[in-house]
Amino acid sequence: MNSNYNFAFLDEGTKREIRRKLLKAVAIPGYQVPFGSRELPIARGWGTGGLQITFSVVGQSDVVKVIDQGADDSVNACNLRDLIEVTTGCSTTSDTLDASIVQTRHRIPEERMTSDQILVFQVPYPESLRFVEPSERETRRMHAEADYSKLWVFLYEDIVRWGEITLSHRYPVMVNHRYIMDPSPIPRFDVPKLHQADTLFLFGAGREKRIYAIPPYTDVQPLQFQDYPFHVEDFHGASCAECGSTDSYLTEVYNRTNGIKQYVCSDTSYCMKRQEQQAGSDVIIGRHWHE
Repeated sequence: MNSNYNFAFLDEGTKREIRRKLLKAVAIPGYQVPFGSRELPIARGWGTGGLQITFSVVGQSDVVKVIDQGADDSVNACNLRDLIEVTTGCSTTSDTLDASIVQTRHRIPEERMTSDQILVFQVPYPESLRFVEPSERETRRMHAEADYSKLWVFLYEDIVRWGEITLSHRYPVMVNHRYIMDPSPIPRFDVPKLHQADTLFLFGAGREKRIYAIPPYTDVQPLQFQDYPFHVEDFHGASCAECGSTDSYLTEVYNRTNGIKQYVCSDTSYCMKRQEQQAGSDVIIGRHWHE
């Protein structure tokens, strides 16, 4: 730990306040709890909400993993991981199974997380009703009264126009049969992983000053119509060019060597572990969420 910083950068009063707000968020699944978002040495919208939650719950013995769109080696993930390491002295890892806290931007790891782990989401836009209502005061009222008719009409109009619900990310979900929640810009592929999970999910929006949570073993259902059920992305039989996976979330990339487009796993840790296992290494891969 760098002695020039307080442990985990934030002052102790700030961390206590955020932990109190987290307790309220856990007690009321899906409810957005306002909090006093603090200034950090990164731009708002680049992970300040998730980072403040991580700083508030991390301890000396924790092991932290940071991913961006599933990757451990992106600029966002590397810089946030370095900041956490410098200001806490905690160990960091790229292995999902080794981490006690995983901070993520827009993905849920492919390996099924356990009850001993916490997944912290960086959230740019926490309001699920922003698609249909620009007024913050009105969205507060709509949540209080469980008045979600405008959102249902929005989804219906999407079907009328395009023949299906076209939302590819930020797909609205009903949490604990009460609040409609924005699950952050995760792809639809990850939405089923929120339902009855073993893990505590914490969501932080620094710019919007909102915290919300999904406790373990909570019902989380995507909004859908009986005749137009929710479905995840279909990669049409494609497989990862690196590890051969056919049941993970794939990203299309351009291979400069042969000049063709191909698919690779979005989760780089999962992909590397599969490659090592295929090479005969004694590596452990955890349960897949869809198993």
